[in-house]
Amino acid sequence: MQQAVIGRFARTSLCRQRWDPHTRIPRHRHDHPYAALVLSGSYEECGSRGRLRVGPGDVLFHDPFEAHLDRFCGSAAEILNLPFETFSPGPRIGRVADPDAIARLAERDVAAARAQLCAELLPVECAHHDWPDRLADDLLGNPDCLLSEWARDHALAAATVSRGFGKVFGLTPAQFRLEARARSALVMISAGEESLASIAFALGFADQAHMSRAIRALTGLPPGYWRTSNRFKTAEAPDRPNSRHDA
Repeated sequence: MQQAVIGRFARTSLCRQRWDPHTRIPRHRHDHPYAALVLSGSYEECGSRGRLRVGPGDVLFHDPFEAHLDRFCGSAAEILNLPFETFSPGPRIGRVADPDAIARLAERDVAAARAQLCAELLPVECAHHDWPDRLADDLLGNPDCLLSEWARDHALAAATVSRGFGKVFGLTPAQFRLEARARSALVMISAGEESLASIAFALGFADQAHMSRAIRALTGLPPGYWRTSNRFKTAEAPDRPNSRHDA
């Protein structure tokens, strides 16, 4: 099965997908939030908030404009993609005891299925597997992280860090860091409480124009649109838990 793409973004709609063993889905981006509920099989997702290895019952939450690639291992996998209108801040992964029950409910009532998933969601602790996972977390936690210093502190060559991270995540550490800054800027711009210049300075962009280019590259639209849009201010969908359980 191929990932449906409309323009620059992958489609976000209610659907069940079955992926064959050893399939690799290239890095892609969704412009709307959704949850991916694993019904069977297992796979690895490397995305804007790190790398996760998931199996039956696991739920992966994707915020607007996050990007990821997926690698399916030695067995087929079936996934239910469940679109949301909005997410409150919360974990990137959780787990439900009976994913098939939620899938059956979604066939009749999508809103009820979303509510049931959120009501039954249990936290899952995210584990680091190797240095690319640690680097992703460090870049997310500290956008000013200097890659040369990080490589030196972990006894790695800078070229090794760039090449190895790219093989896992599908982009360089510098690109990963810039996208993380752009997503943070998007949230702050949408809140409408600070000037664009102040946001650019606070997040470490070279200047406001640099931030504007990053926002347009991420979303296809300029910061001015997001300043007046109510896209991230609605709350039509049930909230997911607001406590984080990332390791």
